[in-house]
Amino acid sequence: MLTRTDLDHTMFASIGSPAVRWRISDSLIPYDEAMAVMDAEVAKIADGTADELVWLLEHPPLYTAGTSADSADLIEPDRFPVYATGRGGEYTYHGPGQRVAYVMLDLKRRRQDVRAYVAALEEVIIRCLGAMNVRGERREDRVGVWVRRPDRPHLPDGTMAEDKIAALGIRLRRWVSFHGLSLNVDPDLSHFTGIVPCGISAYGVTSLMDLGLPVMMTDVDIRLRQAFEEVFGPTVSDGTS
Repeated sequence: MLTRTDLDHTMFASIGSPAVRWRISDSLIPYDEAMAVMDAEVAKIADGTADELVWLLEHPPLYTAGTSADSADLIEPDRFPVYATGRGGEYTYHGPGQRVAYVMLDLKRRRQDVRAYVAALEEVIIRCLGAMNVRGERREDRVGVWVRRPDRPHLPDGTMAEDKIAALGIRLRRWVSFHGLSLNVDPDLSHFTGIVPCGISAYGVTSLMDLGLPVMMTDVDIRLRQAFEEVFGPTVSDGTS
C-alpha cells in the first residue's frame, strides 16, 4: 500500500485551465463570513464560472470541530466561539498570528485522488518551511506537518519529542476542494490548551516564533506562494482585502 510519503506530489498541475487566483486579506475575517465566501466561490468553480482560488487570511480566536471531533477534546468550551464545520479532522484552533490558506481547486482538472491531494498540501507546507530553514515532516499516522524538538525531553516511549506546526483539514464538493491548511507563524500558543488539537494529546504545538524564527507574515506568504506554485502550478494576484 502506498503511503502519503510515497505519493508523487508533483502531479497536481492543472490541465488546460487559467492560473489560480491568489487573494490575501489583511484584516481578521470572522469564521462564518469566510465560510459564506468559500461556499460561494466553490459553487462558481464547480460550475465553471470562476477560476480556482487560494485565499490567505487570519481569523479572530476560535475553535473549529471537524467531522471526527470528540466532544471530550473540547476542554474549555466557553473560552472561544466553537464552530462545527464539514471539513475532515477533529478540533483545531484558529487565531491571529496563524496563516490560514483556504484552497479551492477543481480536482477534476488535476487529479481525483484525495490522499494524494492531502500529501500535496503537506508538501507545500514542508517546502515553505524548508525555505526558512525549518525541517517540517509528515507522519503517516498523523495528518499535518511536524517538527522534531531535540531540545525537549523525550516522550515516555523514548522517542524524540515532536510538535505540530501546521494542520490540514479538507472537504470536497463536486470534486472542488475547500478548507485547507493553517500554519502557525506567531499565534498565542496558550490558546491551544482549550482543546486537544486534532485529538492528539501526546505531542505539543509550536510556531515559527516558538522555534526562534521571528518572521513577518508577508515573508511567510511569499514562501507559501512559491511552494504552492512548485506543487500546483502558477497563480495570479486577485487583490488584497
